[in-house]
Amino acid sequence: MYRLLIADDEALEREGIEWIVNRMMPDTFEIIHAENGRIAIQKAAEFHPHIVMMDVRMPGIQGLEALKEIKVLNPNIKMIMITAYEYFEYAKQALSLGVQEYLVKPAKRDQIAAVLERFVNEMKEDKRKRDEQLAIRDKFFQLLPLAETEMALHLMSDQVNETEVDYLADILQLSIHKGCALVLAFPEMGDEKKRVYDTVKTLTHGMIKDRCGSVVSSMVHSHMAVFLLGKPQNDDEAIRDGAVQLGSKLAEALSGQCGITISVGIGSVRPEVTGIRRSYYEAVFASKYDNRWGSLYRFEDLKISDTGESVNQPLPAGDAPAGENTYVEIAIRQIREEREQSTTNMLGRAMVYMRERFGEDLSLEDVADHVHLNPYYFSKVFKQQTGETFIDYVTRLRIDKAKELMKDGELSMKEVCYSVGYKDPNYFSRVFKKVTGVTPSEYRSQLQ
Repeated sequence: MYRLLIADDEALEREGIEWIVNRMMPDTFEIIHAENGRIAIQKAAEFHPHIVMMDVRMPGIQGLEALKEIKVLNPNIKMIMITAYEYFEYAKQALSLGVQEYLVKPAKRDQIAAVLERFVNEMKEDKRKRDEQLAIRDKFFQLLPLAETEMALHLMSDQVNETEVDYLADILQLSIHKGCALVLAFPEMGDEKKRVYDTVKTLTHGMIKDRCGSVVSSMVHSHMAVFLLGKPQNDDEAIRDGAVQLGSKLAEALSGQCGITISVGIGSVRPEVTGIRRSYYEAVFASKYDNRWGSLYRFEDLKISDTGESVNQPLPAGDAPAGENTYVEIAIRQIREEREQSTTNMLGRAMVYMRERFGEDLSLEDVADHVHLNPYYFSKVFKQQTGETFIDYVTRLRIDKAKELMKDGELSMKEVCYSVGYKDPNYFSRVFKKVTGVTPSEYRSQLQ
């Protein structure tokens, strides 16, 4: 039920309005009375009404003054001003306070009911929108870990689609102008993986959020990658120092909380996605530089050749350090498998939805919204995974269903057309012939 506060210094007016409301809209409102402005303010603070009906002129605190205070306590309250003819101009000032309606005494029962019914419908619609927004927001936050895993893949793999990288960076609100990678190498673990992963992710996002962006990969082959991503104005040295501080803090936390000693490798700060991926290869190598647990190395501090001997030249740009290609391939393959599984799940939900709704006016945007994806991205993934466009798939579902209905012989051709989602029989006939090579009538005659 909704709470309605009626404020009027005349008891007969209050009781008359209550009688009308209960008669015209039974079981809708809990009625609260106030005989003056001061009591109206007190009752509003105590009961938090959804709607207030306020007389302009009352003893003591006047209606407009009372509404000002009530509005402060209940910002979303809906307000109705009650006025006599001689106070009409005065009452119009209430519109500046957010008063949505005014009623002139004596108000008719249908006027009161109409105003209250409109407000109730508005409140129901507002609640529906809030619930919908919360559901979308909740789903969005559930999808963020998948987006982060996908982003990690793009920063680890040399098969980069710039459009997808930009899209993921936008979802995660990250800049990819420059950055560096940390790789955490773990000893063999039993059931500690989930706890370790949660510790690394929580600590990383909590420690780095005010300095730059961060992406944490899944745990792959006893390794995890952490990417620190900065904007053009971020100082390289600050990102570099932040990486060292984070690496030390993660090693300390995992030792204290999980009893695990790790090795940390840190790549150099580099520009753009290709540079950040190069930093990842450097971090992989540095994390296993001397195979000594508890070490933390920055690749920039090492002078390494492909044979492991000390030299003055860095590794060739663009190649993974020697001996680490196997790990990189395993990492990329596992993350790809996770991505493909999430894509399969998404496509499964989309196809179930399409099979249930193809007989309706179904659009690409409807299905993309159902699985909470950008329509362009959904269209692209759908074609990649199924080999069909969205339109081709829906058309095939409709034509296959039309064939089944024709075999039954219970529906007319026009009824078949409408049943499978087409509104124009002529258009349905053209589509049917394009797909099957014959018209619906010819197809039905072949069945006889």
